[in-house]
Amino acid sequence: MDVAGPGGGAPAKRRWIPRNVKITLMVLLLFFVGEYILLPELASARKEFHQLGHLNFLWLILGALLEIASLAAYAELTHTVLSPDAPHRFRIFRINMWALAISHVLPGGTVPGTAVSYRLLTESEVPGSTAAFGLATQGIGSAVVLNGIFWLALLVSIPLNGYNPLYGFAAILGVLLLSIFAGLILLLTRGEKQAEQFLNRLAARLPFVKPDTVTSLVKKVADRTKVLAESPELLYRAGIWAAANWLLDAGSLWVFLFAFGAHVYPEDLLVAYGLANILAVIPITPGGLGVVELTVVSILTGFHIPGGAATAGVLCWRLVNFWLPIPFGGGAYLSLRLGRGGRQSAQAQVPEPKLPEADGRMPPGLVN
Repeated sequence: MDVAGPGGGAPAKRRWIPRNVKITLMVLLLFFVGEYILLPELASARKEFHQLGHLNFLWLILGALLEIASLAAYAELTHTVLSPDAPHRFRIFRINMWALAISHVLPGGTVPGTAVSYRLLTESEVPGSTAAFGLATQGIGSAVVLNGIFWLALLVSIPLNGYNPLYGFAAILGVLLLSIFAGLILLLTRGEKQAEQFLNRLAARLPFVKPDTVTSLVKKVADRTKVLAESPELLYRAGIWAAANWLLDAGSLWVFLFAFGAHVYPEDLLVAYGLANILAVIPITPGGLGVVELTVVSILTGFHIPGGAATAGVLCWRLVNFWLPIPFGGGAYLSLRLGRGGRQSAQAQVPEPKLPEADGRMPPGLVN
């Protein structure tokens, strides 16, 4: 595909990676993760898994319930950032489940899941600007809360357990996220006109993009940002639900580890958990597959947790954290589609009310 170069000069060649090359690279990457990360972990955990018959399965049920509570807290976070245009909470929960399933299947980090969330929210009569801003606030704000939890855990853990070079890398990623978040807030609240002018000039150079539409969207998002910035109660609620989402998920991991005899101090657990989820932001594999497992197990064994117990607990946690949302997300999407189709068909079957006849007589069905 040819596009005009800067200043209207000779067209520049846009290079695309062939689809078959992308698929091949993805298959090779997943093979590498399975061969060199997941299979060794499964082998080291085999001696722990054969003791499943001696486990108290109430702990496993509790871990699964904490994971469900974490997803419910995330749905409440979505409801908070979309207020007052938010759909029903159960609908938001199903949208989030489908987005989570997509993010766990397709590469690209949270981008594919965010795209389907946006489409389903706008189909649920949420204004496009509200959906875009809400999803961005939810994603970035949740990452900020995660980094806060991670740094607080580090303050307690480093004096007790020492420093790991991965901590610095995760801290740099966190600073970048905070900088991006602060820059967006500053741009949309203090530099609205500058943002409009910049995006207007940029949109004028892009095909199929209307500058007026971009300007209108920026204005709506800026207004939404100001409303959120001027609502400390709303920010407080969003922060509470974001923290609840992360802490309940971490609590689920702690319970699964405890079920296999791995007794982990809370600060050590939060360091391993926070580091793994911060590194999972890098879109190497879908949902951080392999990265999360390897990071958590490595950090926990560094805290003198038995490797077999740590691996068994982490893999059981990832079963409900990563794998189960995929089929449940598919079921949630079907319920959204069938519910929407059912409402439309029901509306189509409702007969139009008959009007009185022209001579003043009422139709038989309307006679008292």
